[in-house]
Amino acid sequence: MYKVAKTQRIFLLMLAVLTALLLLSPLSVHADTGPKPSVRIRFENMGEELCYGTLLSETRSTGPQSVWDGSPETAYYKGNPNFSDAVFDYDTWRAFVRYNDSDGYFFLQTEWEVSQTKEIAWTYYPPQRFKILLYFPEEGKFVSGGICERYAFDSYYTVDMDGLNISSVTSGEEVLSPYRSYDYVNEVLSFLARVVVTVLVELGIAFLFGFRERKQILFLTAVNCVTQVLLNALLNLVNYFSGQLAFLLLYVALEIVVFVLEAAVYCLWMKKFSAQPKKNFVCVVYALVANAVSFGAGLGLAVLIPGIF
Repeated sequence: MYKVAKTQRIFLLMLAVLTALLLLSPLSVHADTGPKPSVRIRFENMGEELCYGTLLSETRSTGPQSVWDGSPETAYYKGNPNFSDAVFDYDTWRAFVRYNDSDGYFFLQTEWEVSQTKEIAWTYYPPQRFKILLYFPEEGKFVSGGICERYAFDSYYTVDMDGLNISSVTSGEEVLSPYRSYDYVNEVLSFLARVVVTVLVELGIAFLFGFRERKQILFLTAVNCVTQVLLNALLNLVNYFSGQLAFLLLYVALEIVVFVLEAAVYCLWMKKFSAQPKKNFVCVVYALVANAVSFGAGLGLAVLIPGIF
């Protein structure tokens, strides 16, 4: 009884320390060197007619982008020597600056030639609430969509341009119908694949450590399924709302927590499922090796199959 109580105290202490580190780790995610939220608008069935686009913002600035302050030096158009990467020519830029949105949204001098890129990808401090605005200079007309907002760390929208006749619409008319197009199916498949691969890897390591009895395998499978489902569900949520940097930081921390939890469970209950019980030391080393190998395998597969892992 003394040994069991002592083991419990040690693991609880380790778990408390690791949990504290886990809670503190997201603080580093807010450094400006990390990835930022993004908004990507994909345009399907867009014709070849020249088209420029932007996202109008609910606020007058976001990050380094802001409305034009009236100074010639800060006018963001092609031909201004201060902005060699500008997309709009002067006439197009002036048309966007003069555009008066019905909901009071602002042009922040951020621009795309949509007919060429087929998308708007605002990857550095995009506005939280925005409207899509397209301009067809050959027709001299603007078209826009309703108010959208960022719903995830990386927010995806799609606009189907099929059937849109620019010549028949009034300039500024809200004829675009963007819809959220985050790939949830791929995320679910990725989630299931990570869980299955991890459980298989850790069961393979269990055989190497001599855990081959039927009850042992069933016990290990149950424990791994629970921990891996919880781990991957949390990681998916972190990646969805906070991005890849937070995902990686918490991935390492959570793997350590999973190791501590699994080692504690194996030390406390593995004997109940073993005809020939092994020492606690073997259980701890198994948990360490199994989690280290599955962690390495996960990183390797993330490189080989980025679409799934």
